[in-house]
Amino acid sequence: MKTSSTPVMDRRHFLRGLGVSLALPAFESLNVGFAAAAPAATPRRLICIGNHLGFWPGGFFPTAEGRDYALSQTLAPLEAHRSDFTVFSHLDHGAKGGHGAVHTFLSGVKKDESAGFPEKNITIDQVAAEHVGSGTRYPSITAAIGEGTDMCWNRAGVHLPPVNSPARLFEALFVEAEAGEKASERTRLSNRASVLDALRESAKLMAGNLDASDRSKLDQYLTSVRDVERRLQMSDAWLDKPKPKSPIKAVEDEERMQIEEIPLFMDLMTLALQTDSTRVATFEVPLGFHTQDLDVGSYHGLSHHSKQAGLLTQLQIVEKYLITQFAHLLGKLKEAGLMDSTLVVIGSGMGNGSTHSNRDLPVILAGGGLKHQGHLMCPADDHKRVPLSNLWLSTLQWFGVERERFGRSTGTFTPMKIG
Repeated sequence: MKTSSTPVMDRRHFLRGLGVSLALPAFESLNVGFAAAAPAATPRRLICIGNHLGFWPGGFFPTAEGRDYALSQTLAPLEAHRSDFTVFSHLDHGAKGGHGAVHTFLSGVKKDESAGFPEKNITIDQVAAEHVGSGTRYPSITAAIGEGTDMCWNRAGVHLPPVNSPARLFEALFVEAEAGEKASERTRLSNRASVLDALRESAKLMAGNLDASDRSKLDQYLTSVRDVERRLQMSDAWLDKPKPKSPIKAVEDEERMQIEEIPLFMDLMTLALQTDSTRVATFEVPLGFHTQDLDVGSYHGLSHHSKQAGLLTQLQIVEKYLITQFAHLLGKLKEAGLMDSTLVVIGSGMGNGSTHSNRDLPVILAGGGLKHQGHLMCPADDHKRVPLSNLWLSTLQWFGVERERFGRSTGTFTPMKIG
């Protein structure tokens, strides 16, 4: 079954999908710059994959724990990689809201509660992207099928829309812009610099009327402005640095089924990391994923199966397909020699689509050179539960980010050594 061709995306929307955004007053999320000197150690990389509707718990979670567990029906396509990943039980953020809380998967914080957090509802991919800074052409790449699932957020609480065309992503990675396009980009960067100049002057005029607390906030704001100015200067230099040559045939902008696009995205994300065009990539599977391409019912409808055998059978076809694509990604990372230096997060902010529960989320951590634990069952009792944000904090520390808190974390992840 054919789908409609990919909608046209304007340049600003596309660049935001590559982790380039300017949201006031928090500017740290704009991380575009000149290549740093080659690091002495192998750089670490992060891939996060989120599926809006999660996975049927009865088919996803294994029944036994430890390394010798039997793979569940849903996880069976990962058999070849079973020593390279850990599946976790009883992890979540304590969020409620069904579909309205799925976006907390990588942050732990709902958007409407983010004002109470210093970093709003920033997601781990964007913290990692800030850490990489100007070291790669794109600080992060956010990709998706269709509209995605609102998974990636910067520290200003602004959602980063995903790139939803494999052809556009290929172009960003490997196709050189024409001279006229580069000139227009320089003009855009220059205009942004002028805006920052105006903002800085306005802030100075405001300073004399602020109390100590607000002056502290203003100082942080001005520091952010100066940081963006530095990155804008470096991003201009990227315009003249040649892109890598593509090792694969050009991905054309043509009509495809979504089930054909997902493996393309997996390959392109691997190439993005392999060419060091980025070290942070995300991929989102939306509620509206075209499951009719698999000759089954609508994805959302199947998620409300109410344990009906016929609907569950169809849902398992969809979930097996998705896990097979993620297994394909792990295989590609191994072929590229990137598995031990790349940590892959697979999961969802939805624990049970049938009941709209955000509890006991499906979470897999793969690669990263870790000593994986097979099926790790965390405490299920409310007073003993480990926040998922603890795992994200340890993931960021593995990546090289020096911090002691993230989202709703209470500490690092102690049930398993990360890093």
